[in-house]
Amino acid sequence: MTATITTPATTATAARKSAFSRHLTIATRVLTGLLFTVTGLNGFLNFMPAPDPSTMAPAGVAFSAALHATGYLLQLASGVQVVAGVLLVAGRFVALALALLAPMVVNIFLFHVFLEPSGVVMGLLVTVAEIGLAWAYRDRFRPMLQAR
Repeated sequence: MTATITTPATTATAARKSAFSRHLTIATRVLTGLLFTVTGLNGFLNFMPAPDPSTMAPAGVAFSAALHATGYLLQLASGVQVVAGVLLVAGRFVALALALLAPMVVNIFLFHVFLEPSGVVMGLLVTVAEIGLAWAYRDRFRPMLQAR
């Protein structure tokens, strides 16, 4: 049998790491929620200027035009972004919000990797935030992932 000795220094270090990770998770959750809330609202209200198509890659312009041509897909995506963003900012149903945003985050990342490389940094940051939050809230996903 081995005894574990904890000193006040190791306890304080663990508490600081725990507090730091908790605050980092909250900041990431709120910033990600604000990002998706604002961009989702922009899909309805168009208060941010659209990028100039002449500065975009032709494949990115074609993809965006195809989304506009459906007549419903951008509105649906914007609505999901607003709902999920508000849930993230409020800290309510975070796992649901992350699950709703996951396919969009994958699409954002892959869009910038394959079609419009100029925004790949933002796509990477959103992807890292989504993965980090999914890891931080992994206990909330366990019931959904259990085989029954």
